[in-house]
Parts: sequence; C-alpha cells; structure tokens
Amino acid sequence: MKKGKVFLVGAGPGDPKLITVKGLEAIKDADVLIYDYLANPQLLTEASEEVELIYVGKKAGDHTYSQGKINDIIVQKAKEGKVITRLKGGDPFIFGRGGEEAEYLREHGVEFEIVPGITSPIAVPAYAGIPLTHRDFNSSVAFVTGHEDPTKDESNIDWEKLSTATGTIVFLMGVGNLPNIVKQLKKHGRDPETSVALIRWGTRPEQETVVGNLNTIVKKVKEAELKPPAITLVGDVVELRERLQWFDNKDLFGKRILVTRSRKQASRLSKKLYELGADPVECPAIKIVPPEDFKSLDKKLLKADEYDWVVFTSVNGVKGVINRLKELNKDVRAFGNAKICAIGSKTAEELEKSGLKVDYVPEKYVAESIVEGLDEDLSNQKFLLPRANIARDALPAGLKEKGAKVDNVVAYKTITGEGNKEALKLINEEEVDIITFTSSSTVRNFVKMLGDRDHEELLADVTIACIGPITADTAGDLGLDVDIIAEEYTIDGLVDALLKYVK
Repeated sequence: MKKGKVFLVGAGPGDPKLITVKGLEAIKDADVLIYDYLANPQLLTEASEEVELIYVGKKAGDHTYSQGKINDIIVQKAKEGKVITRLKGGDPFIFGRGGEEAEYLREHGVEFEIVPGITSPIAVPAYAGIPLTHRDFNSSVAFVTGHEDPTKDESNIDWEKLSTATGTIVFLMGVGNLPNIVKQLKKHGRDPETSVALIRWGTRPEQETVVGNLNTIVKKVKEAELKPPAITLVGDVVELRERLQWFDNKDLFGKRILVTRSRKQASRLSKKLYELGADPVECPAIKIVPPEDFKSLDKKLLKADEYDWVVFTSVNGVKGVINRLKELNKDVRAFGNAKICAIGSKTAEELEKSGLKVDYVPEKYVAESIVEGLDEDLSNQKFLLPRANIARDALPAGLKEKGAKVDNVVAYKTITGEGNKEALKLINEEEVDIITFTSSSTVRNFVKMLGDRDHEELLADVTIACIGPITADTAGDLGLDVDIIAEEYTIDGLVDALLKYVK
C-alpha cells in the first residue's frame, strides 16, 4: 500500500490570496482535505474534483469534532495511504494546535510536513492600517492567547510582567474574555488611556474594526455587537489607523456580490470586484460546452470564404470557431476575403489575437446595432453567424429584412451551470448585497436554481445589476427589479456601473 503523508498547512488569515505557494500546492495535491472554521472556503475550490472534504469546525462554543477526534481522523486517513492536507487558519504553530497534531502524527509513525501560514496577528492589523511596530511609538510586540485552556487551574499569563513589558500586545481569540483582559492590564499598570482596537474577520471583505481605549473598549464592542473571530490590539500604534486605513476604504468594501457567469468566465469579473474590496461569490448559472454535433459547423467553416460577412457575437463564438478550424487542419485564412464583424471590444480583441482583422464593431454591443450600422440593402450578401444554441433571433431576422442570406450555426452550447449551494444559502439568509447578470441565460437559469421559492420576494432587497438592456429586459420579465444597467455592455462597463451606483 502507498504510504500516506500529512501536510499541516497554514491557510493564512482569511484573504484567500494570502495562502503561500507551497500551501496552495498542498491543497491541489490532497486526496483528503481536512479544514476548520477559519480557513477561507474559496481555498477549497483549488482542490481536485476527487478530493474528500472533511469539515472539523473549531470555533468558539461550537466544536464539530474534539481535538482528539481530529487527530484520529488524520492518522486513520494517512494509514489508508492517502495524502492529507490539514488546512488550519493562520499559521499551524501560532495558537493553532499544530504542535499537538504533529506530536500525535509522530507518535503514530505518520510522515508529515509543516507548511507555515501568514499568521493573523501580523496580517490583520496590516489590513486595518495598524503597524505592530513603529519607531515613533514602540519597538516591541507580544502575541498572547486571549482564550487559554479552560481546564487549567491557573493562567500561564504573567499579567504583572506582560502589561507594561511591550509597546504592543496582540490578543488572539479574546472577544469573550475582553472584560478580564482589560481588567488585568489596568490592574497591573497599563495606562487606562492606552488605545485598543478589535478587528473581526480581518483581511476579508466583511472586516470590522472597533477602536477605543482601555476605559471604553468593552462598552464599544458590546454596542457594536462584535462577535468572534477577532483579534485585540493594545498599544499606541492603534492611533495610526486614522492615517493608514486602506482596506476598508475600497469602493466596494464589504459588498457581497454574486457572480452568475460560467465557471471559466467568472474569474475576470470576480477578480475586478475583489480588487475593489468586494466579496465575490461565484454561482455559475450557465456552462459553455461544445455542440453535440460538429457537422453543421464544419460544413460552414469549410466554405467560409464564400461569405461576405462573418459575424461573431461573443468571445465564446470566436474560441469555438478557432478551435474547430484547428481540428479541421485550417486557420483564419479559411475566411478568405470575408469581412469580420464583432459585437463588443472583447470579442474584437479575441479575434485580433487569433489573427483576424475586424472590419466592423457596432457602437452598441447588441444585435440590433449591427443591423442598423450596415447598408440598407444587403441583397444577395451572405452572412455566417457562428453563435450559441440559444441566441436571440433579432440578428438573423434583421439581416434577412434587408435582403441578406443568413446561415446561423451553433458554435457552442449554453447549458445550465452547476450553481453553488453555499451561494444559494447566503441568499436565503439575506447575506447577499448584489447579484450580477451578464446575459439573459444567466438570469433565466439562476431563477430556475431558486426552485419553488418566490424569487421576487426572495430578491426584493438585493440589488440587481445587468450588463445591458437585453439582460435587464429578461430580468424584468421574470419579475426582478433591475437597479443597475451598464452603459457599456462589457464586464468593465458593468463594474463601472456598480461603482457609480454604490457611490
């Protein structure tokens, strides 16, 4: 039997991009992924489709498994000859009980590696605009658990020495114990006016910061109803937040935005939203797949030079055609002297990247605009339209009215996407701020995913953003109130429209 191995991996503080390169490799290579409450769920999407996912909880007052049970699961899976990635929030050896797990693995003869993570007491203050050290304020820092083992008879913290020993003190997991922490610090000599900050869900779009001093912080945290997980910073460096705050100043900070594009296409929109401080949640409502049968497409492509115009209405159409030409041992020379039309700047870019010169891009990125921009009389001109299986009839109908001969052929299929159970759960819990739709099919399929629920009522308080008027009309026909319609019917245009609306 193949020998098992365990990677104890620090998942970082929450921002999925703060995972280390080695940590990401361990996630991708895992047969079994054992993860806890503080590991960002987005990291799970990097694992293989065959991976076995085991959630082991571990949050205040809610332990899905005891530490002993977790240890046993890791050893059992390793002895089955599997590669185990134990994904832990922050760093495994900074209050992460990674040391205990490593000891248990050694005792049972299981091979392991430690993959350090960016620990929250360093990263979280940085995202809140608070440097742990600063030459004008302090030159020392201490990391302390705010939640000691409750079974211990007495505290291991020497409050008398700790309270005034360092310029900055960082307490982890100390929200519930905050009154006692404040009491002990003041009792043992820390100035009651010392600045304090509590940062919840640091480095994530839902980051929340409460600032006060030792005299006021308990009251302020209670008023803000701040819950774990959070870290507590004590020290004059907290005062720098007012000048250095950056993360929660981003334009879309704290907005949870559902992205309904196909899995392969979603990343571009998600990345833009993420860079603006939003929390993009992908819920693919569509999936782009090849046609079931290439006979019709092949037949048209082999005679592509007989057309006067070839009209591409999407990047997917371009990719579908170029890939098929390669399969036929052809290239873009197959189009001969045919003129090339593209709906949208991104479609035009994809065509030019493939070696095709674009002759015409309509001002508005909709089918009707193509028809309006061409000659009134298209008699005997031949048009090839390689499109989706569910494309609208407006374009071929409009061309035929002007006398054109139109061959409409399926270059790719749009089918219902795989969705996202967690995303739909967030909608039920009213934790989604905005839903973006980039085509009529994303709207129709997403509404189908909601099942028998009253989608009009369910989404009544959610901002609906559409890439253009056609998509917006579909949403309206299905009973959704559309709040945002992009002026430029592109991903960049949609993001610009979101920014204008939020501002």
